[in-house]
Amino acid sequence: MTAVLTPTTAHPLAEYPTLQDIRAAAARLAGQVLETPVWRWQTGIVAEALQPSTEVWLKLELFQRTGTFKLRGALNTIATLDAAALQRGVVAASAGNHAMAVAYAARVAGTSAKVAMPRHASPARIAACRAQGAEVVLADSVHDAFARAQALVLEEGRTMMHPFDGPLTAQGTGTLGLEVMQQLPELDAVVVPVGGGGLCGGIAAAVKQLRPQCQVFGVEPFGADAMYRSFQAGTPQSLATVDTVADSLGAPYALPYSFGVCRRFVDEIVRVSDDELCQAMHHLFRDMKLVTEPAAATATAALLGPLRQRLDGRRVGLIVCGSNMDVPRYAELLARGAAA
Repeated sequence: MTAVLTPTTAHPLAEYPTLQDIRAAAARLAGQVLETPVWRWQTGIVAEALQPSTEVWLKLELFQRTGTFKLRGALNTIATLDAAALQRGVVAASAGNHAMAVAYAARVAGTSAKVAMPRHASPARIAACRAQGAEVVLADSVHDAFARAQALVLEEGRTMMHPFDGPLTAQGTGTLGLEVMQQLPELDAVVVPVGGGGLCGGIAAAVKQLRPQCQVFGVEPFGADAMYRSFQAGTPQSLATVDTVADSLGAPYALPYSFGVCRRFVDEIVRVSDDELCQAMHHLFRDMKLVTEPAAATATAALLGPLRQRLDGRRVGLIVCGSNMDVPRYAELLARGAAA
């Protein structure tokens, strides 16, 4: 069952996941994904910079299988494939986290996966995909990876497992929003990283249908702000280049479905700098002893940056979406954050 956006929204034909859809996805994923914990942040920068009445809760999705939320959408999508589609296999384009999730989901489903990844992708992520049995196809850029993945759909009949767009992805990521509302039913706001909008749209759909008064903020890096620009323009926008340390958020464009769902449910998109991301990584490491990639520190960066005044003194949930990084790169960015 799906619902349709009202005529007052930017994309009146875009469907969004209902609570029934999301709960059905949660039932499909039961036993396959972990219910990740929440933990209240009460030390360090939160105690120093925010009012004592502020409640900051971390949704620790970095503890998910494959290390990120991406598994929810991948498993929900692959569960819909028939025997013929499974025989042909699946394909994905990704800087790493989605590719890892697709590789895992394909192995569990007993099908083959090819994943197109940019050459600059983390070696640890590339190795993780191969360890799950996927064939890695390297491309010169994110744009080229998407083009190569689409070519494999045409050449080999593989099913495209899109990293952020489509109802099945939103239903899968919506299960994360469902969990947050079950664990923290009285939140005033939820802050969500944004790449292509699949995570933010799914979470927001669940949150807003369960607790309409809870605000949902999406956060992008300045160097990968396709959704922010799309909100400003009122239509999905593309980026000529992507330039951010948060490579997991490096979607080169917004697409109509995920844009429509975000427009329907997300209150606002804000942006943060790479320096703010690195500082947030440092705070999470120092105060919470969490090793996060830049994307997973995005919500923290927004709380301490552009959203500080609006969320100070409120009950806030921060989505810590994942952590898959090479040790040298993590150390480099952590040092950058400590020095800032």
